[in-house]
Parts: sequence; structure tokens; C-alpha cells
Amino acid sequence: MPLLTAALALLSFIGPLSTDMYLPAFPRMAEEFGTDASGVQLTLTAFLVGMTVGHLVFGALSDRYGRRGPLLVGAFVCAAGTALCAVAPSLGWLVALRFVTGFSGAAGVVISRAVVTDVVQGAAAARMFGILMTLAGMAPILAPLAGGAVIGAAGWRGVFWVLAGVSLVVAVGVLVAVPESLPKERRRAGGAGRLMASVREVAGDRAYVGYTLAFTFGFGMLFCYIAGSPFLLQNVLGLSVGVSSVAFSGGAVVATLSSAAGARLVGRIAPEVLLRGGLLTMFAGTSALLAVSVAGFLGVVVCLTLMALVCGGLGLVVANAAALAIARVPAASGTGSALLGTAQSALGAVVAPLVGLGGEDTAVPLFVGMTVCGGLAVASLRLTRGASDVTPVRAEAEVRGDRRTGARGYSPRGRTRPDS
Repeated sequence: MPLLTAALALLSFIGPLSTDMYLPAFPRMAEEFGTDASGVQLTLTAFLVGMTVGHLVFGALSDRYGRRGPLLVGAFVCAAGTALCAVAPSLGWLVALRFVTGFSGAAGVVISRAVVTDVVQGAAAARMFGILMTLAGMAPILAPLAGGAVIGAAGWRGVFWVLAGVSLVVAVGVLVAVPESLPKERRRAGGAGRLMASVREVAGDRAYVGYTLAFTFGFGMLFCYIAGSPFLLQNVLGLSVGVSSVAFSGGAVVATLSSAAGARLVGRIAPEVLLRGGLLTMFAGTSALLAVSVAGFLGVVVCLTLMALVCGGLGLVVANAAALAIARVPAASGTGSALLGTAQSALGAVVAPLVGLGGEDTAVPLFVGMTVCGGLAVASLRLTRGASDVTPVRAEAEVRGDRRTGARGYSPRGRTRPDS
């Protein structure tokens, strides 16, 4: 299990590395390609659109053909696509290649979540998601710092060469350490019709939809910040590339520590409580940031302090929302994970260019986007009220999981039950 956990954590590195490591280069890329903030943010949008499509494709493939094969294909294609990004001759080519890397990189994100639900259930799944989030949280901490150093030495193209090397290491790690976790008897045969039936089945669970929307809009706040942070930190607050990289990494440190604390608390505090507390904390922080920006009092200390509050809430949201959502649909965990990631990436693709429309020298559009996403995330939890604790299919899956793993399960309201 430790080797598998490490391999799944490496898979979780792909997303944050691919988005965060080249962020400090946005202003330089805009200058080289002769474009503005929204133009260079299209490279991030293309990556997220690719991930949106990739989640659906690889989620369905993993439910039909097993986890390992699609995972290996996605990992090696992602490594090759990232290497091609390093030699892209124009912004158009870079946008297209970022779509390819996002599409293939989605395999690691969506299938790793499905693997978790294949091998553990209940509170054990929430705890493992928390561990993965903690380990993967090292990526956004290190990525901007490494990106800033690489940009200074080799330019923004050097960043993609480094990313290609890391992607290759991840692919080899999958080859060595991730076994097939979905037996043939549990695979779902069928083509597009079967996929749509699975989507309808998953989307028909109101609580799943509520937790998925909370997860999605919570991440929407993060995507707003990811897209706007280079211009916020460098143009609005006047920080250098190096200092802005450190500031961004500081927020990732807070989110990682919060995720680690959440993983330890999940056995004593219901995941729903941790999720609600995290979302309310994020919403409070972004609302305050918007207020001080509009009032003209946004400074370095105030901004970074409130962003630390937002990042602290994020650490409690991601693992618990994902575990609660996928636990609702154990018979179609690949599809459930795919829809979760699809919604997340689709929203990120929409908000990424929007936060730059107000120009490079104002933070108001950024914080408006974050606050709106925060409010919608909190409101989404209303859909989870009154949902049945355990559906018949879910109960059967939990019993099967307990017999296989010995893990204690929990209901969507966080109550434990005796082992079967």
C-alpha cells in the first residue's frame, strides 16, 4: 500500500505541476508572443479544456477496460506532449499542445481517484484522499519556486523540458507500482450508450451532485487565483518574479498543512463538517479580499494574509468533497470521478481567461470571480440535505469493500458502522 500511495501521489503531481510551474513566466510569455494577459492565459484554458474532455474519456475507458492500461497510455502521451510544448514555435501551437497534455494528463487524475475507491472505502477512503492531497500538495509548493529558478536560467521553454522529464518519471512509476485494481467481473461493457447510462445514473444522485458542485466551485476559486496570481503579485503588488514565486508557494504550504490536519481529523469529525467549515472559510477570505480591493486598501500583507485563510480552507475542501461524492456511486466510481474532474476542469477553463479581462493592473475581477465561486460552493451543499444515508448499491459495495480491505465504512453523514 505505501508504494501504491506514493505512485498515486506522483500522478496527482501532474496537474499542479503543469499549471503552477510556468505561472511566473506569464508576463514574459505575453511579451515574447506579443499578446496580453488573456492571450497567454489561453494556454492554461487549453490545458483545462483538455482535462475536461480527458476526464470523460479516460473515466469511461477505465470502467470498461480496467485502470492500468488507460493510465499507462495517458502517462506516456502526457510526457511526449509536454516535451513538444518546449519547442512550440508560436502561441497557437502552444495552446494546441497544452490541450493534448491536459487531455492525456487527465488519465492520472481521474483514474487515481477511481483506484482509491477500488481498494478502500468509507473513512479509509477519505483518509487516503487526504494523504494524497498532502503529498500532492508539495507540487504547488515546489513548482513556482522551481519554475522561477528555471525561468531565470533557461527561460520559459526550460520549464517544459523539466516538466517533460518529471512526466516521464511519473509514467515509469505507474508502470512499476500501479497494479490493475478493477477485476474483469466488475468492469462495465458497452459503448457510448453505456457511458450515457452511467452518467445518468451518477448524476441522478442529488447528494453526489451537491458534493461535486461544492468541489467544483471550491476549485473554481483556486483556478481564478492560479490564472490571476502572476499579474496580481507582480503587476498589482509589485513583487519580483522570485518573491512572487515564494508568495504563491506559501499559500500552497498552508493548503498542504490544512489537508494534513484534515486527514488526521476525519476519523473524529464528520467529513461533511470539515467540508462545510473549509468552504465557509474560503468564502469569508475572498469576500474580505474583494472588499479591501474595492476600497483601495489592498497591500502585500493584507493580501497574503487573507489568501492564507483561503488556502487553509481549500485544504479541508478537496479531499472531503471528493471522497463524499465518489462514495455515493461506488458501482460507477470511474464515471463518478470523471464527472467530478470534468466539472472542475470545465469551470477552470471558463474562469481562467475571464480574470484577465479587467486588465493587468487591477485585482477586482480576480476577487469578484473567487467570491462568486465561493458563494456558489456554499450554496451547493443544500443539495446534500436530506439525502439517504446509504443506497442499496452503495451498501453492497461497502460490505464488499470491508471484506476485502478491513476498512471501516461511514455513511454520507459521517456515522460509522460495525465491520461486516
